Amino acid sequence: MHVSRWGALVVLLAAAIVAGVAFGTLHLSPGDVMHGLIGDGAPMSVAVVRTLRLPRVLLAALVGAGLAAAGAALQGSTRNKLAEPYLLGVSGGAAVGAVLATAARAPASLIPIAAFAGALTSVALALLVARASGGRGDPRVVLMAGVVVGAFANAVIMVVLANADAGAIRGALWWMMGSVTDASWMQVRVLFVFVVVGVGVLVALGRAIDVLALGDDTAAGLGIHVGRVSLGVYCAGALLAAGTVSAAGLVGFVGLLVPHLVRLAGARTHRTIIAAAALGGASLVVFADLFARTARAPSELPLGAVTALIGVPFFLILLRRLT
Repeated sequence: MHVSRWGALVVLLAAAIVAGVAFGTLHLSPGDVMHGLIGDGAPMSVAVVRTLRLPRVLLAALVGAGLAAAGAALQGSTRNKLAEPYLLGVSGGAAVGAVLATAARAPASLIPIAAFAGALTSVALALLVARASGGRGDPRVVLMAGVVVGAFANAVIMVVLANADAGAIRGALWWMMGSVTDASWMQVRVLFVFVVVGVGVLVALGRAIDVLALGDDTAAGLGIHVGRVSLGVYCAGALLAAGTVSAAGLVGFVGLLVPHLVRLAGARTHRTIIAAAALGGASLVVFADLFARTARAPSELPLGAVTALIGVPFFLILLRRLT
């Protein structure tokens, strides 16, 4: 991909962050934003920028980066252009782990770990379902198995919440629809670690994914350990899904949409696709969250609903082209 397009992605992300910090119920000028970041502005501006908006914007950017990078890697390794953490059931499994940990009143520090365990479990179940149907190597069967596992995960969550009080149910449903409303600096730090590790692993596996995208037999003939590379991609994808779900709930279709856009921009190798998708996904979710909190201010729309409004039409167009 040409260097000018990398520059455009960086500028787009910077513009998204500035817009996300500046606009909201209380509009801030660029000067107010700068003084708020430095800490020498009006007390209200400093509080809005540092405590409310900046952690929210950064959390949204990390969520988008993690989901888009995971989607890019999963599409390459499964050779399925419709693959992404949400549709493969990985995010749903992470949500089950997080909900179970929350229902058990586990410490907040254990929720990402529980989400990771749930994501890994969903990956294992999807692969078992695909193997049982005799289509382990068929990308379409793996995708359908992921959809089934995702539906089962939603059913488990509903059962867990069946006897919860109305307040808990409302909060859980809002979280399941995706939101970064309650972003904190602690969440930003935790998710930053998840994203750096997960995306780093996927970028390191990029060349192997290039070969794996040619088919399992071809990859094996070229010396690629297919099982090991696939396991690495799934584990890194599960790590990213766990981090994003524990921080922001279920935010779908980012991992589907963004990798296709960066391919249209000229990205060809998976190292390039994954890195560019991380930048593009970060911008997309920041802008989506900005729309979610300004479209009907002072009320907010669920972040996951906004990304679905963008992603579902794209999914249908892509599905039509592939069938």
